[in-house]
Amino acid sequence: MNRLALAIVCAVACRGLFVAEGCRGDERAEAEALANGGFEKGVEGWEPLWVREAGAGRATLDTDERRGGDKALRIDHRGDKDWSLAHALRLEVQPGDILELTCWVRVRGEGSATLGVVTRDAAGNVADWVHGARRAGQTDGWRRLRSRFVVPPGIATIWPRLIGDGPATVWCDDFALARQGSIAELRGRDLPASVRIRNATVEATLRTDNATFAFRDRRSGRTWAQSAGRASPIVLEAKATGPAVDLTLLDPASMREITASARLDGDAPELVISLEGQGAMEAPLAWPAPMASAPGQLLILPVNEGISYPADDASLPEMRYHLYGGHGLCMPWYGVTDGAAGWMAIVQTPDDAAVSLPRRKGLLALAPEWEPQKGQFGPRRVVRYVVFSDGGYVAMAKRYRRFAQAAGLFKTLAEKRKDVPAVDLLVGAVNVWYRDRDAVARCRELQAAGIRRILWSSALPPEQIRMLNDLGVLTSRYDIYQDSMNPGNFPRLRGVQAGWTSEAWENDDLTTDANGHWVRGWEVEAKDGTRIPCGTLCDRQAVAYAKRRIPPELATHPYRCRFIDTTTASPWRECWHPKHPMTRSESKRFRMDLLAYVSGECGLVCGSETGHDAAVPFVHYFEGMMSLGPYRVPEAGRDMARVWNDVPERVAKFQTGHAYRLPLWELVYHDCVVAQWYWGDYNNKLPALWDRRDLWNALYGTPPMFMFERTIWTANKARFVESYQTIEPVARACGYSEMLSHAWLAPDHAVQQTRFANGVTVTANFGDAAFSLSDGATLPPLTHRVEGLPRP
Repeated sequence: MNRLALAIVCAVACRGLFVAEGCRGDERAEAEALANGGFEKGVEGWEPLWVREAGAGRATLDTDERRGGDKALRIDHRGDKDWSLAHALRLEVQPGDILELTCWVRVRGEGSATLGVVTRDAAGNVADWVHGARRAGQTDGWRRLRSRFVVPPGIATIWPRLIGDGPATVWCDDFALARQGSIAELRGRDLPASVRIRNATVEATLRTDNATFAFRDRRSGRTWAQSAGRASPIVLEAKATGPAVDLTLLDPASMREITASARLDGDAPELVISLEGQGAMEAPLAWPAPMASAPGQLLILPVNEGISYPADDASLPEMRYHLYGGHGLCMPWYGVTDGAAGWMAIVQTPDDAAVSLPRRKGLLALAPEWEPQKGQFGPRRVVRYVVFSDGGYVAMAKRYRRFAQAAGLFKTLAEKRKDVPAVDLLVGAVNVWYRDRDAVARCRELQAAGIRRILWSSALPPEQIRMLNDLGVLTSRYDIYQDSMNPGNFPRLRGVQAGWTSEAWENDDLTTDANGHWVRGWEVEAKDGTRIPCGTLCDRQAVAYAKRRIPPELATHPYRCRFIDTTTASPWRECWHPKHPMTRSESKRFRMDLLAYVSGECGLVCGSETGHDAAVPFVHYFEGMMSLGPYRVPEAGRDMARVWNDVPERVAKFQTGHAYRLPLWELVYHDCVVAQWYWGDYNNKLPALWDRRDLWNALYGTPPMFMFERTIWTANKARFVESYQTIEPVARACGYSEMLSHAWLAPDHAVQQTRFANGVTVTANFGDAAFSLSDGATLPPLTHRVEGLPRP
């Protein structure tokens, strides 16, 4: 028995709590609260079943399938959304009370059931809809759900519930609620009010009443303080030893004891916080607490290229980004700046991590979260906080660049070119997705018009590949090692994609979830207009499929490049299949093995979708890094060829607007990977925004992307040539160079400037008015100036 368990037993004994009749062994608890928890009096004391979708569920008494007594409650739910079974009790509680809520469930079907309580403050406002959550998917027989939790600060009442989602039949029985003491009885008697450590640059102070840190920059005197939430861990013990604080924490939602440390890194203004725990983990752990934001501050996040969210921008919703895949954050760091001073968090164990953006006192903040690893606490979690007195988001990016170099994530394009000489064909090349069959004639026409450097992404017959290779074109094709359509569905589809790894169904190689169900992937439209989901190939198996596919094709089709879709876009996945189990960390490793096979053993220029810095050593370009994922046109990945003449407001505001975008990726990795637009979000996708996209490419030193067929090319030939000639000189000249800096030259961010290590400086005006530069020159609207270009 650990110290925490022993303390709870002692607290219960001291309070003289009684044992309910009929409880056995470890089920003993104080049964003071939940009347009719076993449904022996029917549904007396229970509220009617609530369902999100009208008519999707019902609750009935069952005398055949029961756990104890004569009855259980059966819930039949047919909908895909959620439902709730709530007790009538609203129990008054005190912050710090320890309670235990238990029940028995049996779940059959694809849905799930979760036990927990709704917490409310004294005014009746909901703080948490499912505090102390304990979840069950499909079960073999009856399973006991046990939720032991601490009442958070500011909470006055709790409301016990069993909730669920998805289609399932759920039986429940023998609910019980017990008080088990107070957190005050568990804290160390000599716990200090605060603990402080310092070095030459920063001072960190831990408040033990709410588990928050304050960081004082000793160089400037500026303090950054965390803001405690209602679910913050409880400090049981804290002690400073030299430059470190050792802590014992208690997670109030799970009653899990966590060992933590906070260590200053030499004399650098950096604090490294680590957490360790054991046992089952049902929900994310949100600690350390978010820093308190202030008006005028910017939240800096590498959402693809990067974005800045004003903390006081009321138009922005609360958000959440995972760190384990390109559709979350493409680099595992984030921060806040006032334009000069600021702080950043580098998440050193990002594979089961996320960051949420809640509003605190009306201002957006950054709140780190640690997700379970296959239902367990998993390995040690580490986050590094860095305080800046100057430099803003550029200083953050450059600090992460040094971290990436030390972590082995860094390999420049110049180094990669030594291994794959065709990399030089990529740098400065326009990525062309062409939908007609006259590829050779079209490439000759492009080159004759001045578009000399071309990445041709559409698959071709062998002889056409050879002819394009002779023209100096980088020949490529699309490939994928995720989507696995069930062959049994082929007759229902309009076509079958050659890239599907459909043999995974027969080989038993699909990713499965914790309930043994195959994980749904991309949905394909059937002949009748419905959508049929693919399965997903387990990443552990992907390299074997690539080895069976790529070498035989290269023997007859001399491609120089290959684009691997989804690998760096979709999140790292857990697989629960007993033959090929996988954590997210293992998923990432297997995906990197796939990319390393393509670029290494196959010797190809390698690209992947959207992008994530775990893949930097193995790839040469990312399709989609330039396109901020949340702000693309609707169905960008399905309706790629559609040209939009009407501009969605979100696209104009965030994707091509100048107020929010940042080149964080370029500041870290410009000389390592070529960044491109997404294939459903290319330069000519929205003609009204074409000029702005060209400016972004020129400013960032990245190449354009075109998608067209013969008639579009013919009608817009001059505009395509103009686009290429605007962008290519910078993209080619700076392709192997570090982006040293980025700056806003105008208060509204309409005029921006980048500098590269080869001496090139690009200034772009995205605004509606001319801008006077410091040398007296005038920069008209939607134009740019390039200085320092080397002579051809």
